[in-house]
Amino acid sequence: MVKKLFYILFMLFIISVVSFLAIHAAPNSFFGAGELNPNMTKEALSQLKAIYGLDKSLLQQYLDWVVNIMSLNFGISFVSGADVSSDILKRLPVTLSMNFTALFFVFAIALYLGIVSALHYEKKQDYIIRQISLLSFSLPSFYLALLFILFFALKLHWFPIAGLHSIEAKTGFANIVDMLWHLTLPIVVMIFTGIGSMIIYVRSLTLEILKSDYYYFARSRGLTKQQLLRLYILPNLLPPIITLLGLSLPGLIGGSVILESIFGIEGMGQLFFMSALSRDYPVIMGILMITAFLTLAGNILADLILLRLNPYMKRS
Repeated sequence: MVKKLFYILFMLFIISVVSFLAIHAAPNSFFGAGELNPNMTKEALSQLKAIYGLDKSLLQQYLDWVVNIMSLNFGISFVSGADVSSDILKRLPVTLSMNFTALFFVFAIALYLGIVSALHYEKKQDYIIRQISLLSFSLPSFYLALLFILFFALKLHWFPIAGLHSIEAKTGFANIVDMLWHLTLPIVVMIFTGIGSMIIYVRSLTLEILKSDYYYFARSRGLTKQQLLRLYILPNLLPPIITLLGLSLPGLIGGSVILESIFGIEGMGQLFFMSALSRDYPVIMGILMITAFLTLAGNILADLILLRLNPYMKRS
């Protein structure tokens, strides 16, 4: 466990250095518009840069930023002037709830359809499931999101177009139901665009299990299909799938940047998108570091689950 803690700290350090240098190497800056404004004097620009510490060297800026994040202080937003940590914490629950809900359903649906496809190899069910997975794999999330908005929101009026809440103020359980109603379309998009590759992966693993010697031996003992599934297929499927789920966290969180912007959801993804457009360095760095931490924590959690499933794995 100590090794894993040092691993997380080391990776966060590497990610912070690369991200910091990449952001500051990008063309333009937050003060680019001010530099083009004839009414903005050089003295005023210099004063603004001094306030935000941008007049220092890159090394000193990075060191000051590292010292601040030790106390979870990500600085002040260039755009809003608000505390970055507060802005992120306000939006983080929405993004996490969307991503973990989508991750759960991707896991459940892909596991079921992948096993069914393998058990009905080269039959009608296998063909239909493979076509669904290929459609899921080939459809971009932004395109599917626009189709859903056009059909389910604008034509059928089943779901709202955007936002997290209705115009009418609601409280208590009604507010939760209203929020779920607004989040249904983006979560469905995340699920559908995420199950394609997972179904193919589960199907491939299941086919390998069905061809194995121990599976043939289990069938020769007269075990039922339910027993074969519970005792031989699922225990051999779960470890690689859980590992893949841990590695898929960055893709899901990255995908929420696009979907939150399209559906107008005030989550961490939308905040990152708007901050990237305005070159709001403190917000960008804060979101990158939190996302990196959640990704590394997800991988560690996947390792712990694997250790729980297989106690004979090497403890490190």
